[in-house]
Amino acid sequence: MIRSRLYVKMYLTVLCGLMLVVLSLGTYAMLADDDDHGFSGKLDRFASALLTSDMTLQQRQDMLERIARGLNADVAVFDRSENFVQGAGALSSRSAAEVFLAQHHRHKREFEASLPDGGRVLVYIDSHFDKSRDLLIVIFIVAIAIGIASLPAVRYLTRRLEDLRRGVEHWGEGALSSRVEVCGHDEVALVAKSFNMAADRVEQLINSQKSLLANASHELRSPLARLRMAAEMFEASPSDSLRQEIVRNLSELDELVDEILLKSRLDSDQKLELDQLVDLLPLAAEEAAAVGAEVDGEALTVMGNERLLRRVIRNLVQNASRHGKPPVTVYVNAQAGNARIAVCDQGDGIGPDEAARVFEPFYRPDGRSESAGGWGLGLALVAEIARLHGGKAWYSPLDAGGACFTVEIPLTRPARPAR
Repeated sequence: MIRSRLYVKMYLTVLCGLMLVVLSLGTYAMLADDDDHGFSGKLDRFASALLTSDMTLQQRQDMLERIARGLNADVAVFDRSENFVQGAGALSSRSAAEVFLAQHHRHKREFEASLPDGGRVLVYIDSHFDKSRDLLIVIFIVAIAIGIASLPAVRYLTRRLEDLRRGVEHWGEGALSSRVEVCGHDEVALVAKSFNMAADRVEQLINSQKSLLANASHELRSPLARLRMAAEMFEASPSDSLRQEIVRNLSELDELVDEILLKSRLDSDQKLELDQLVDLLPLAAEEAAAVGAEVDGEALTVMGNERLLRRVIRNLVQNASRHGKPPVTVYVNAQAGNARIAVCDQGDGIGPDEAARVFEPFYRPDGRSESAGGWGLGLALVAEIARLHGGKAWYSPLDAGGACFTVEIPLTRPARPAR
């Protein structure tokens, strides 16, 4: 299984690293054990200085015994023919030396030095600690301990990765509301947090698309039904009024499909070009002229998408002309570093409970029938376009009666006086 392979790979990586450390330290220990900093080359001179050639046998014997006692060692002198001459400790006699040398002394360390007369000195010192061997044993014990101690850590890390994998698989199977647990502040936790954020966004997009599709399907039924009825009646009895009804329904369908496509595009977070310098006052004048509205304000320039900002003003003035009462006025002015576009009319407005929902897709306030025009997408597009431009949209009633919808977008350049 994948989790087993991951677990084994991570643990083997730890063990391989420990093995490299063991081999490196072991090699160093063996090399260091053979390195006596040049003392071996000076043993001959050291022995010659202690056992001079002008010594008598008794004097040499006394020196050998002092060396044996001082170093807790066994010492023997051999002539150039390898014959035993004299010794101390366990090598005090020829017979003792033969027995001693015939045995293997793993806990004694041997030193040998040459004498000026061609003889040699053997020194055996007790060594209850074999440095290279015992150091390797210690290293292996430490490596085993680290390997055992690292097992829970590796298992904990892989378990969190397994939980993350299971959460992603569960989410991929269609449980869009499922999330993975975020534990700690390391990279695994950051991956889990990033996945949860991405899952939230994907769930929102899918739910938005589902809602859009369901509402669009419902809204398309009425114009399609009217179009079908008008077409059947026109086929039976052609007339100008039926032809105009067919054209009106086709135009209504075209407008509805266009708004649905734009809403879907905005919800999908596709990269939009928002790098155009847009003068708001001419746009407001053009769109206001189409419905006979008035324009008042100053020339303001913002950075954004001209087509989308034109749609904002068009939807606001069409909404006011359809559901409000004249006169309809478009105000363009600057306030606190922002450009404000306000479209006001003298209609009845909407209640305070509906003001918060009027920007929701496909929402119609009470008393607004389909025959009045619109499908509840216009103001939703206004709010979404304002958000994409770093601004916001809201509704407010007028003190003297009427309704006012306002969009606020950050200014790009200081306001210029109107010509």
